Amino acid sequence: MARSIRINFAGAFYHVMARGNRREAIYHDESDRKFFLQVLAETCAKTGWHIHAWVLMTNHYHLLVETPEPNLVEGMKWLQNTYTRRFNVRHGLWGRVFGDRYKSVLVENSAYYYQTLVDYIHLNPARAGLLRSAKGKPMGILGYPWSSVAGGYALPPTRRAKWLAAQDGLAAFGFSDSVAGRRRFVERLDQRILEEGMERAGIPTLPAEADARCSHLRRGWYWGSQAFSEKVLRIGESTIKKDRHWSYRHSQERKAHGQMEAERLLAEGLRIVGLKESQLSELAGCDWRKIAIASRIARTTIMSMEWINQKLHMKSAANVRQHLWRLRRNAEKVRKWPENLREWAKK
Repeated sequence: MARSIRINFAGAFYHVMARGNRREAIYHDESDRKFFLQVLAETCAKTGWHIHAWVLMTNHYHLLVETPEPNLVEGMKWLQNTYTRRFNVRHGLWGRVFGDRYKSVLVENSAYYYQTLVDYIHLNPARAGLLRSAKGKPMGILGYPWSSVAGGYALPPTRRAKWLAAQDGLAAFGFSDSVAGRRRFVERLDQRILEEGMERAGIPTLPAEADARCSHLRRGWYWGSQAFSEKVLRIGESTIKKDRHWSYRHSQERKAHGQMEAERLLAEGLRIVGLKESQLSELAGCDWRKIAIASRIARTTIMSMEWINQKLHMKSAANVRQHLWRLRRNAEKVRKWPENLREWAKK
């Protein structure tokens, strides 16, 4: 599987998830969970992070992290390495506690996406069937102690961890940080469990026309609007362009950036040669203007020959490939192009 590129910037929000190595337990008892929260508190003190929601399951955890500074990677390295060392010392073990990599999904800080993710995290115990008493009777969300509902949102500010941004979370749902507001926050979650059922509680449904790169909070690399994804890609442009590990070259972020850049080059090339996109289907597949634009896109982006063919109406991907091969073999063709097009095509 292609490895996700870490895009860091000040003020970013991330849905962070990590599982145990081979999906094994990362918490053996309550003391392990307390150790983890202590390490998380130390991480927040070192990095300035604000945690807007958290839940500790048996073999994984979820966090909604706000990074005032662009330091997610450094903070996560310290968090997981420190917990691993302490966990191994406590249990007389050695080796990895967590699986290959933690997953980080960039989140748009707007009402719908923020609220959906906070609920998704808090309702994890319900979906896992952990809100049942010893007699099998269903309990409310407060029946699970290892989330930021029972461990923060339901508590007054004086009993709440300073790094938990519960006041912001309550306000996002229109609740005050008061006894009544906190009670209504909990009641709303319990109502969602009743209405949606434990198996589906908090899982968002994406419309059919949604961008396929958008996360449904289990896969994908961003959770937000398409405009947000394009903004993030521009912010992370220098990161995405770097020549990295082979698996990064096939990541969703890199592909998304490649398509965005290819679309920009297509519009720029058409402007230079004085054509409209609607005119392309009327021109021959061997038109020199199409070949010029195709050469720049093929040389500077990761888009496939089929994508270039579909955009430029060049008859087939094989035809695109053949004309670009001939272009490389015969420099005289390029000399016949207008000077501004020659300069643009070789950039």
